Amino acid sequence: MLMNKKKICVITGTRAEYGLLYWLMKGIQADNTLELQLIATGMHLSPEFGLTYMEIKQDGFPLDYKVEMLLSSDTPSSISKSTGLGLIGFADAFNLLKPDGVIALGDRYEIFAACTAAFFARIPIVHIHGGETTAGAFDEALRHSITKMATLHFVAAEQYRKRVIQLGEHQDRVFNVGALGVENIKRMNLLQKEELEEILKFRFGEKTLLVTFHPVTLEQDSSCNQFNELLTCLDKLENTKIIFTKANADTDGRIINIMIDEYVNGNEKNSIAFTSMGQLNYLSSMKYVDAVVGNSSSGVLEAPSFKIGTINIGDRQKGRIIAKSIINCSPDRGSILKAIEKLYSADFSRDLKSLVNPIDGGIVSDKIIDKIKSIDCNQYIKKEFFDL
Repeated sequence: MLMNKKKICVITGTRAEYGLLYWLMKGIQADNTLELQLIATGMHLSPEFGLTYMEIKQDGFPLDYKVEMLLSSDTPSSISKSTGLGLIGFADAFNLLKPDGVIALGDRYEIFAACTAAFFARIPIVHIHGGETTAGAFDEALRHSITKMATLHFVAAEQYRKRVIQLGEHQDRVFNVGALGVENIKRMNLLQKEELEEILKFRFGEKTLLVTFHPVTLEQDSSCNQFNELLTCLDKLENTKIIFTKANADTDGRIINIMIDEYVNGNEKNSIAFTSMGQLNYLSSMKYVDAVVGNSSSGVLEAPSFKIGTINIGDRQKGRIIAKSIINCSPDRGSILKAIEKLYSADFSRDLKSLVNPIDGGIVSDKIIDKIKSIDCNQYIKKEFFDL
């Protein structure tokens, strides 16, 4: 007698998020008791951001549904309207696909829309990377809202597990498994330097920095000013190559991307920019740069595994667990230049050699799949608030 497979629907809206989910999706796809469903949305479907859904298909993942929701604007009003379009689109998608569970990672508005639709449809939600805090972005509120709609929780550290329980989630359904991004580093066959340089059409220098800067969505009119301060500092560096990855489709993200293009056009010999590097190229680049500079979560989550520095600018990642390789600084040129000076100091370089990533959980995807298979989430649709 054939057993019906449990249909697990994975949502992805950005290149970075897809990279984190890759091995989990592979594991679901290979399991004979699970059926992978996949919905692409947000930046994946935008020509402006590289139509990265094509990379997903090339990796062997058939798309079951596309939810178009991204408007050609990044104002607060357009983000709200995009979220509304997403809610409508995911309602249709779930009505057609009828998944037994939805996997959502992180805190973006695309994921919030998907989880809201799943919650109304009484579909159990599996949330990954809850319990974290990011004081400089409205992702903070969205993440905790998703936590309250979710049934199972897979977090990256014990501190985050405690925070999810503090939000009223039952302790028996909150699991500290580590970070999926660290698993990627362990399992990917990263490129050799010469091969990577050929793909990127860019040579690493005596010094090379990987710059990823996203909008600070809870601060009025500051993203442009903060990024300009960083560019001013980069102009002062000698014998340094710069690799930029462009900003997400957040409020003011397009302003940052225009500034990147202008900088690279004026510094073609020493800098290059990518709308989407792809997970393999991005992680391989980390292996050969001196530091990740900006305010991306990758500088906090993945970079420590390469024993390289991170210059973390401003408040966007404030509240996350910080490895000793991370140099926090204010978004002004004086503080950024001091951070760069520390990065290249002998004492800092020596300390990197013994660095351990505090969110390394080994093969995280296997842990998540085992729990999804063993727990009947439908019994927890009527959630009770867990009092401490």
